[in-house]
Amino acid sequence: MEYFRIKHDRIVCLLCRHYCTLSNGQIGMCHVEKNSNGKLECLVYAHPSAVHIDPIEKKPLYHFIPTSTSFSIGTVGCNLRCPFCQNWLISQSGEVDTSITLLPEDAAHFAQVQGCASISYTYNEPSVWYPYAKDIGIEAKKRGLRNVFVSSGFESDEVCEDAPTWIDAANIDLKSFNPSYYKKVLKASLLGVQETLKSMVKHGIWVEVTTLIVPGVNDSHEELKSIAEFIVEHLGEHVPWHISAFHPDYQMKSTSPTPLKTINDAYQIGKNAGLYYVYMGNVPLPSQTHCPECGTLLIERNGFQTTHFNLEDGHCPQCHRLIEGVWK
Repeated sequence: MEYFRIKHDRIVCLLCRHYCTLSNGQIGMCHVEKNSNGKLECLVYAHPSAVHIDPIEKKPLYHFIPTSTSFSIGTVGCNLRCPFCQNWLISQSGEVDTSITLLPEDAAHFAQVQGCASISYTYNEPSVWYPYAKDIGIEAKKRGLRNVFVSSGFESDEVCEDAPTWIDAANIDLKSFNPSYYKKVLKASLLGVQETLKSMVKHGIWVEVTTLIVPGVNDSHEELKSIAEFIVEHLGEHVPWHISAFHPDYQMKSTSPTPLKTINDAYQIGKNAGLYYVYMGNVPLPSQTHCPECGTLLIERNGFQTTHFNLEDGHCPQCHRLIEGVWK
């Protein structure tokens, strides 16, 4: 895909739905994409700020190559302004450490030799460094590795069309169901995120959805019900919903952590809406996958460790129902 288009004497960045129009020398609101003499320059290309080998369950992805490891990489920069961001030191920064260089082929090679099954583009918003991520992803595919996007879901239409050519799975944040909150506080749009989610599912990317439940922000039963019903009606009952507890951070350090009762209520709301797979995160409880048909316990996780796995070639061993996901 083309990463920008020319508009008179400026360029329009095509990586996210902000479609920043940049004059020469100007940097987009993401802090990392710049108009350099009429071309889009990714300032973080080959300059990651965070790399680590994580369990795939940490993304979180529970129905995608479980128990495998994923080489995880992120840079600085973001196209949203979430006041509760837990990675704000890198996401809200534009300070690129050019002393660190990791070329796409080297990143893919390292992931392969470390025995990772995938590469995850995570920690900050990967759509803002899509040119670098995609080049890594292409190298990963050559080595038989999968590619995972962990994103706020504000990708442009152009990226949504291009993503299925190399991305295998994504965990997308659905942070609220309040259009005004998305616009005024997060600096994005609910409709844009919804369109990204529908596009990824339509094009065959394995999608799981995460909602961080913030007290006083998105924790009403009405809003949680709306999120769950959107997933059921527009993505599918089989799409996993991760409901995560908030802990005070960044600009919301005075906000109380999410009560366990709120997480339990959200879980029941998701199940009542018809979702097959609802998972509670950031709470001291095991996370279980049950067969939607017969109720058999299939997978149990404590934190990011899988303590029980009872699938037979992706099927329930009792009733033989195919369990939605990518299991190998």
